[in-house]
Amino acid sequence: MPRYYFDIREGDNFTADDEGLELTNLARARAEAAGAIADMARDAIRKQSHKGPGHQLAIEVRDGRRPVLAVKVSFEVDEQKEG
Repeated sequence: MPRYYFDIREGDNFTADDEGLELTNLARARAEAAGAIADMARDAIRKQSHKGPGHQLAIEVRDGRRPVLAVKVSFEVDEQKEG
């Protein structure tokens, strides 16, 4: 079974996945990355951990030899001030 690695980019920060996951195919890796990035975005919005007008997240998936896909999300929280 192939092993896929899920490296994370959050703004300028990069975290390499040294362990990876054994998954049956690339479609399963895509589903795993999509679920993980949705969780990351939700957590970032809840924690208000983003700075500036926009926030970028990415999960870059590789199979040990090369990159095979990237899932990217960009969002902005625009709070309206009471006036």
